[in-house]
Amino acid sequence: MARLSRWYGGHYNRDMGVTTTVLRVRRRCLVCEGETELEEDADTFAIGAPCPDCHAPTERIDILERRRVATNRNPHAAALGRLGGLKGGPARATALSADRRRDIALKAARARWGQRRSSKSKKDR
Repeated sequence: MARLSRWYGGHYNRDMGVTTTVLRVRRRCLVCEGETELEEDADTFAIGAPCPDCHAPTERIDILERRRVATNRNPHAAALGRLGGLKGGPARATALSADRRRDIALKAARARWGQRRSSKSKKDR
């Protein structure tokens, strides 16, 4: 798993797990023109975070620093996902009839052997 979807904005690093990009930015208020520095996610809109003084929208003026941070996974969600994964295979096997399992196995075998034949024929050429 080299990379997560673009929408999520995260990356997978084997040592750190899932990481996300954090920016240290300078923002200016559109009303009172006060400036502030803060950290925000990379997918935060350039205009929008409220001003701490007057609560009006601010605009991003400058990106001061860009860094990756490991995100913590929810252990309860991970356990539930694993539990469902452990139940899924055996439940599917009991639900399928013998004929349907045979059809699936034949289709898989044909796909495997079809790929091998085509790759050998390319090497021989």
